[in-house]
Amino acid sequence: MTLALVFVGAMIGAPLRYLTDRTVQNRHDSLFPWGTFSVNLAGCLVLGGLAGAGLAVPAPLLALIGTGFCGALTTYSTFSYETLRLVEQKTYFYAAMNVITSVVAGLGATLLGSTTVHALVG
Repeated sequence: MTLALVFVGAMIGAPLRYLTDRTVQNRHDSLFPWGTFSVNLAGCLVLGGLAGAGLAVPAPLLALIGTGFCGALTTYSTFSYETLRLVEQKTYFYAAMNVITSVVAGLGATLLGSTTVHALVG
C-alpha cells in the first residue's frame, strides 16, 4: 500500500515539476534557473508543513505527499547540474547565487511551512 501511495504522489509531482519548470523558465530571460528554484522552494514549503504537523500526519499521507509528491517535485540533481552548467559557462555569480539562494530560501520556506502548520494544528 505504501509503495502505491508513493507512486501516485510521484505521478503527480514529476509532471508538475516539468510543467512548472518550463512555465517559470519561459517567463524569465535569465541564466538563473528560476524553474528549478521554484519547484525546490515549493517542495521545501510543503515538507516543512508536513513536519510542522508532526504526529497529526498519518503515515500513508506522509508517503503520498512527503515521499511521493515532494520527492518527484523537487530535484537536487537538476539543481546540481544547473549550477555546474553555470560554472562551465563562467557565470560564477549566477552559480554562487543559485547555491546561496537555494539553500537559504529552502531553509526559510521549510521553517515557514513548519511554523505555520504547527501554529494551526498545535
